[in-house]
Amino acid sequence: MINLAIVGGVKMIKTIEDSRTEFKIKLVDDLEESVIAFLNKDGGSIYIGVDDNGNVVGLKNNMDLFQRKIKDKIISNIEPSVLGLFDLEVLTKEDKKYLKITICLLYTS
Repeated sequence: MINLAIVGGVKMIKTIEDSRTEFKIKLVDDLEESVIAFLNKDGGSIYIGVDDNGNVVGLKNNMDLFQRKIKDKIISNIEPSVLGLFDLEVLTKEDKKYLKITICLLYTS
């Protein structure tokens, strides 16, 4: 579960962007690049519907269709297959929905 904090009246995620966490306000064209980077590093999480400061801005999308679109985008554009190496989860805080993509570590050394 994500820990949230209220700072200046704004609900924020209690984490920062780092080598294992990335925030996106909306779905971006280069999402696959971020997924590949996490797969090749230590795994990580991408939050869509959260700004760079950790503020939950939410998504207005139909979340079922949105999840399918993201899953198809990742599976169709990354080779070899990464099926089973990522998970999508819709989270809600104060009626604001946002998406968490958890990416597993692909290689261990």
